[in-house]
Amino acid sequence: MQPAGPEDLQAIFPMALIAQEVSSEPEVEIPDEVREAYKLWRPTPLYRARRLEAELGTPAHIYYKYEGVSPAGSHKPNTAVAQAFANAQAGIRKLTTETGAGQWGSALAFACRLFGLECGVFMVGSSYDQKPYRRSMMETWGATVHRSPSEETQSGRANAAHPTGSLGIAISEAVEVAATSEGVNYALGAS
Repeated sequence: MQPAGPEDLQAIFPMALIAQEVSSEPEVEIPDEVREAYKLWRPTPLYRARRLEAELGTPAHIYYKYEGVSPAGSHKPNTAVAQAFANAQAGIRKLTTETGAGQWGSALAFACRLFGLECGVFMVGSSYDQKPYRRSMMETWGATVHRSPSEETQSGRANAAHPTGSLGIAISEAVEVAATSEGVNYALGAS
């Protein structure tokens, strides 16, 4: 009946990430190992959106960063790599997470591969069925992908009546595994 504090989060997150989350510092230093991993795809290209400027009839120059050049094809490895590194430094052997369409699961699978961690992904059932290429990408990087709801967890079994699944069910499954398994933490997905 009180707000969760840092000590409450230690069951599923490493202290380095918790400390970063509650830090009042304006900046948190990015570890060298994470910076090295980022060099695989960063800096990402910056493009000018000339057609959008014309459509809007604006004299302003509009630019956007194209994050599709990352190995997972989105901006999501930016946080996945940092989370995997912090967990590896804390001695965690496996990360578990959820994914909807598969971008976050792909990013985490890639990041876990970089830092020698196992990766378990609970993928929303309808996406699991409709996006086998995303599942293949996660598996190529070594992840085990479960169709959610699954038989792997109490949360999944309790939601078997919802065969298409949902992100909420997949999150419940991933958190359950992290909270009940030694050496396993949860990785919070990026939107």
